[in-house]
Amino acid sequence: MRSEGPLERERPPETGGPVKPERPPHGSARPGGRTARTRAAVLAAAFDELGAAEFGDLTLDRLAARSGVHVSTIRRRWRTVEGVVVDLLAERSTTIPTPDTGSLRDDLCELGRAIADFHGARRNRNLIEGIVAAAARDAGVVEVVHEAFTARTVHVARIVHRAVDRGELASGTDAAEVIAALSAPFYYRLLILRRPIDERLVRTSAEAAYVAARAGVFGGA
Repeated sequence: MRSEGPLERERPPETGGPVKPERPPHGSARPGGRTARTRAAVLAAAFDELGAAEFGDLTLDRLAARSGVHVSTIRRRWRTVEGVVVDLLAERSTTIPTPDTGSLRDDLCELGRAIADFHGARRNRNLIEGIVAAAARDAGVVEVVHEAFTARTVHVARIVHRAVDRGELASGTDAAEVIAALSAPFYYRLLILRRPIDERLVRTSAEAAYVAARAGVFGGA
């Protein structure tokens, strides 16, 4: 049975005596250091586990066995399975490419196809489902998920800014809303209807977002 609870920051023990130089925060990754290797091993183990089983089957003990990292080390850094999965989401959310075809319509379609391909992998679906389940129980998870998706949206919203620069969209178009309009149908299909994403959904979602953006639905009209 895996432990649950809010993600907490470990407080360093109070000591007497002279003040020592401040150490890096617990869990901070030094490039090439042991902390970085530990994080990479545990996140890789979590990704592999999510490809083999559902989120509900994931435990700290299974992560320890697959990664070779002692369970106490995993618990000290991430506290819970949810903590590991949130960290994995932050890493994996940057893997969806941002297209640059020279056309907003084509960019939206390519982005939609990339989202579909990402969620076509079982482990990625399990990752998103696990994050949603964790967020329902932990306000700390909600904050991290919000930050991860916001950062990802800002990154891919460049396709909308480029469209404005080309004159395809009016100045003042809300780029984040355009991306949300494209993305929302995918998560409704996955999380609510519990059905796979197909090519038709890619086309209709991209076209709907494009037509709405061109019509000024997201501002700038």
